[in-house]
Amino acid sequence: MHYVYVLKSDKDKKNYVGYAKNLKLRFEEHQKGRVASTKERRPLKLIYYEACLNQQDATHREKYLKTYHGKMFIARRL
Repeated sequence: MHYVYVLKSDKDKKNYVGYAKNLKLRFEEHQKGRVASTKERRPLKLIYYEACLNQQDATHREKYLKTYHGKMFIARRL
């Protein structure tokens, strides 16, 4: 199982979209500052995630969620 997730920064109020095989471990890496793209944007909240059957589906979904329409999808869901 692979996961696509959205984190919200409490610092700059922006979202970060990513994917991971182990969501719990990846979120911990973000929280501990081990991910360069979110290190300076901590603290972060996990605001949304989806489970995908394989990595290819997860990467396609991640790319979609980074588009304008994907951002609107997330906004409507929250």
